[in-house]
Amino acid sequence: MSDPIILFFILGVIAGSIRSELRLPTQIYEFVSIVLLLSIGLRGGIELSHLPFFELAPQVIVVFLMGILIPILAFPILRLAGKFSRADAASIAAHYGSVSVGTFAVATTYMAARGVFYEAHMPLLLVILEIPAIIVGILLAKGLKNQKWGGVLHEIFAGKGIVLLIGGLLIGLITGEKGIMPIHPLFFDSFKSILALFLMEMGLLASSKLGALRHYGLFLLAFGIGMPLVSSLIGIGLGLLLKFSVGGTAMLGIMAASASYIAVPAAIRISVPEANPTLSLTASLGVTFPFNVLVGIPIYYQLAIKAYALFGG
Repeated sequence: MSDPIILFFILGVIAGSIRSELRLPTQIYEFVSIVLLLSIGLRGGIELSHLPFFELAPQVIVVFLMGILIPILAFPILRLAGKFSRADAASIAAHYGSVSVGTFAVATTYMAARGVFYEAHMPLLLVILEIPAIIVGILLAKGLKNQKWGGVLHEIFAGKGIVLLIGGLLIGLITGEKGIMPIHPLFFDSFKSILALFLMEMGLLASSKLGALRHYGLFLLAFGIGMPLVSSLIGIGLGLLLKFSVGGTAMLGIMAASASYIAVPAAIRISVPEANPTLSLTASLGVTFPFNVLVGIPIYYQLAIKAYALFGG
């Protein structure tokens, strides 16, 4: 809890709870988001320049399938136990099948602070995990008919998050480590400072969503904590299957446990406009993101250590 990154997030939550006027200016928030996404992409691209593609293909396929499996598991829980409409259940399920870049960024600093090695091409898998849950969510909501798939696919692949992550990956891949050196101070040396500002803003946003829990009962609270725990076990199990390191297994578990609040809302808005975005954002940003940042990441790491000790050797 003494990590300044986490304390910045707590500052945002407290400031939002007391209705402080504290806010990052829109332009600053946009800048912080762009730098954060590019930094993650660049790191992955540099490492990709050292790896043959065919070694990564099985991992890409397995992670893509994980992005399909998680929303399919979440959907009946939301429909039957939560009593949500089909559209709302599909929307929330899509959020939990996708991934949170903010959670991933916090996890990278958590691992770095403890000197934990993990496979450096994780940003590539992060990008892959953004896509399948959106498609599954739309199919769960409406089926294959009457979908404007051109618009949906454009929203997925032309969205800011995907463009910046893929763009960073390609730049890092093309230039390599030496080519990145002139921009190293901004995108690498300042990463934790940028992340601290980002998390403060996320704390402000998270606190604004907590009020919705009064209207939708304890189910979103229980789902927002329980679903990530279940999903993390899926990610950890697949990490072991892919023979990742302990850190890589933990990172895949963390990605599986996170929930999108950027890419999925934008894409779902196009094809499932009848879904209530407050429900999905309350769960993903108001419950799951704070849980993961404050206590979830250490839990998933310890689960990965125990799983690796039992099955990874």
